[in-house]
Amino acid sequence: MKLRKGDQVKVLLGKDKGKTGKIERVLPKKNLVVVGGVNTYKKHVKKQSEQQPGGIVELNRPLPVSSLALICPKCKQPVRVGWQGEKKDKRRICKKCKNLI
Repeated sequence: MKLRKGDQVKVLLGKDKGKTGKIERVLPKKNLVVVGGVNTYKKHVKKQSEQQPGGIVELNRPLPVSSLALICPKCKQPVRVGWQGEKKDKRRICKKCKNLI
């Protein structure tokens, strides 16, 4: 998977199109990513105990990787990711400015 935890991404499709955020969690088997502050939903939670009150909680739900674009730290634009090097020295590069990510 070309996206990793901590990467800055931009949403290309869906209700949050155009928003940016950092990746909080990656689910590689399902090809999904959780981005902070994007794709938030409200869930009604029942009171469990006195320490855990009920109410309305906002949750970040996962987005498919195909609807996201990585933002290059150098050129500050949404870019595609390429690979440079071989097995042990394999690194991600920006396709626009050819710098390491």
